[in-house]
Amino acid sequence: MGETAKAQHPQVFYEADIYKVLQGGMGIPSVRWTGTVANFNVLVLDLLGPSLEDLFIFFNRKFSLKTVLMLADQMLNRIEYVHSKSLLHRDIKPENFLMVTDNRANQVYLIDYGLVKKFRDPLSHSHISYRHLITCKCGWSTC
Repeated sequence: MGETAKAQHPQVFYEADIYKVLQGGMGIPSVRWTGTVANFNVLVLDLLGPSLEDLFIFFNRKFSLKTVLMLADQMLNRIEYVHSKSLLHRDIKPENFLMVTDNRANQVYLIDYGLVKKFRDPLSHSHISYRHLITCKCGWSTC
Protein backbone atom coordinates (compact mmCIF):
# COMPACT_ATOMS: atom_id res chain seq x y z
CA MET A 1 0.00 0.00 0.00
CA GLY A 2 1.29 3.49 -0.75
CA GLU A 3 0.28 7.12 -0.89
CA THR A 4 2.01 10.40 -1.58
CA ALA A 5 4.03 11.63 1.40
CA LYS A 6 2.29 15.00 1.05
CA ALA A 7 -1.17 13.55 1.73
CA GLN A 8 -3.12 15.79 4.10
CA HIS A 9 -4.46 12.79 6.03
CA PRO A 10 -1.91 9.98 5.64
CA GLN A 11 -3.69 6.65 5.94
CA VAL A 12 -0.61 4.44 5.71
CA PHE A 13 0.69 5.21 9.20
CA TYR A 14 -2.81 5.03 10.71
CA GLU A 15 -3.33 1.64 9.10
CA ALA A 16 0.10 0.46 10.30
CA ASP A 17 -0.94 1.36 13.86
CA ILE A 18 -4.11 -0.71 13.48
CA TYR A 19 -2.08 -3.69 12.24
CA LYS A 20 0.11 -3.37 15.37
CA VAL A 21 -2.99 -3.55 17.58
CA LEU A 22 -4.18 -6.65 15.71
CA GLN A 23 -0.75 -8.29 15.42
CA GLY A 24 -0.63 -11.93 16.41
CA GLY A 25 -4.23 -12.66 15.49
CA MET A 26 -4.96 -15.55 13.17
CA GLY A 27 -5.37 -14.30 9.60
CA ILE A 28 -3.83 -10.87 10.27
CA PRO A 29 -0.84 -10.10 7.99
CA SER A 30 2.42 -9.02 9.59
CA VAL A 31 3.77 -5.54 8.91
CA ARG A 32 7.25 -5.94 7.44
CA TRP A 33 8.09 -2.26 7.09
CA THR A 34 6.56 1.21 7.16
CA GLY A 35 8.25 4.37 5.99
CA THR A 36 8.71 6.94 3.25
CA VAL A 37 10.46 6.22 -0.05
CA ALA A 38 10.78 8.68 -2.94
CA ASN A 39 8.00 10.91 -1.56
CA PHE A 40 5.61 8.01 -0.95
CA ASN A 41 4.42 6.64 2.38
CA VAL A 42 4.67 2.86 2.15
CA LEU A 43 3.27 -0.07 4.14
CA VAL A 44 4.83 -3.47 3.38
CA LEU A 45 2.88 -6.56 4.50
CA ASP A 46 3.29 -10.32 4.14
CA LEU A 47 2.90 -11.53 0.56
CA LEU A 48 -0.57 -13.05 0.31
CA GLY A 49 -2.51 -14.82 -2.42
CA PRO A 50 -5.65 -13.99 -4.38
CA SER A 51 -8.73 -12.34 -2.91
CA LEU A 52 -11.99 -14.21 -2.49
CA GLU A 53 -13.38 -12.05 -5.29
CA ASP A 54 -10.56 -13.19 -7.62
CA LEU A 55 -11.13 -16.84 -6.69
CA PHE A 56 -14.90 -16.55 -7.12
CA ILE A 57 -14.40 -15.21 -10.65
CA PHE A 58 -11.75 -17.87 -11.40
CA PHE A 59 -14.19 -20.63 -10.39
CA ASN A 60 -16.94 -19.25 -12.68
CA ARG A 61 -18.71 -17.50 -9.81
CA LYS A 62 -19.53 -20.78 -8.03
CA PHE A 63 -18.21 -22.21 -4.76
CA SER A 64 -19.30 -25.55 -3.33
CA LEU A 65 -21.32 -25.55 -0.12
CA LYS A 66 -18.31 -27.00 1.72
CA THR A 67 -16.08 -24.16 0.46
CA VAL A 68 -18.64 -21.51 1.43
CA LEU A 69 -18.97 -22.94 4.95
CA MET A 70 -15.20 -23.21 5.43
CA LEU A 71 -14.67 -19.65 4.18
CA ALA A 72 -17.55 -18.26 6.25
CA ASP A 73 -16.14 -19.84 9.41
CA GLN A 74 -12.74 -18.22 8.89
CA MET A 75 -14.20 -14.88 7.79
CA LEU A 76 -16.42 -14.66 10.87
CA ASN A 77 -13.45 -15.56 13.09
CA ARG A 78 -11.40 -12.71 11.56
CA ILE A 79 -14.21 -10.19 12.06
CA GLU A 80 -14.80 -11.44 15.60
CA TYR A 81 -11.09 -10.97 16.39
CA VAL A 82 -11.15 -7.37 15.08
CA HIS A 83 -14.24 -6.71 17.24
CA SER A 84 -12.47 -8.25 20.27
CA LYS A 85 -9.97 -5.39 19.96
CA SER A 86 -12.88 -2.88 20.15
CA LEU A 87 -12.57 -2.06 16.45
CA LEU A 88 -14.99 -1.99 13.50
CA HIS A 89 -13.46 -2.83 10.11
CA ARG A 90 -16.10 -0.90 8.08
CA ASP A 91 -14.94 -2.19 4.68
CA ILE A 92 -15.92 -5.87 4.64
CA LYS A 93 -15.99 -7.16 1.07
CA PRO A 94 -14.58 -10.15 -0.85
CA GLU A 95 -11.62 -8.10 -2.13
CA ASN A 96 -10.41 -7.61 1.47
CA PHE A 97 -10.24 -11.32 2.28
CA LEU A 98 -7.09 -12.88 0.83
CA MET A 99 -6.12 -16.54 0.67
CA VAL A 100 -2.79 -18.14 1.39
CA THR A 101 -2.38 -21.61 -0.07
CA ASP A 102 1.14 -22.50 1.10
CA ASN A 103 1.94 -24.31 4.35
CA ARG A 104 -0.72 -22.23 6.15
CA ALA A 105 -3.41 -24.61 4.89
CA ASN A 106 -5.73 -22.35 2.87
CA GLN A 107 -5.90 -19.70 5.55
CA VAL A 108 -8.05 -16.59 5.02
CA TYR A 109 -6.50 -13.19 5.84
CA LEU A 110 -8.40 -9.94 6.41
CA ILE A 111 -6.71 -6.79 5.07
CA ASP A 112 -7.37 -3.04 4.51
CA TYR A 113 -7.83 -1.38 7.88
CA GLY A 114 -7.88 2.20 6.57
CA LEU A 115 -11.52 2.79 7.60
CA VAL A 116 -11.30 1.19 11.07
CA LYS A 117 -13.03 2.95 13.98
CA LYS A 118 -13.13 2.15 17.68
CA PHE A 119 -16.59 1.18 18.90
CA ARG A 120 -15.77 0.57 22.57
CA ASP A 121 -13.81 2.61 25.05
CA PRO A 122 -10.61 0.58 25.62
CA LEU A 123 -10.63 1.22 29.40
CA SER A 124 -14.29 0.99 30.39
CA HIS A 125 -15.36 -1.30 27.50
CA SER A 126 -18.52 0.80 27.23
CA HIS A 127 -19.95 1.27 23.76
CA ILE A 128 -19.06 4.54 22.01
CA SER A 129 -22.27 6.16 20.78
CA TYR A 130 -23.02 5.95 17.08
CA ARG A 131 -23.14 9.75 16.86
CA HIS A 132 -19.54 10.03 18.06
CA LEU A 133 -18.42 7.06 16.00
CA ILE A 134 -19.52 8.17 12.54
CA THR A 135 -20.23 11.62 11.14
CA CYS A 136 -21.05 11.92 7.45
CA LYS A 137 -19.39 14.47 5.18
CA CYS A 138 -22.55 16.55 5.33
CA GLY A 139 -22.00 16.97 9.09
CA TRP A 140 -25.10 15.04 10.16
CA SER A 141 -24.84 11.91 12.28
CA THR A 142 -26.93 10.12 9.65
CA CYS A 143 -27.46 10.93 5.98
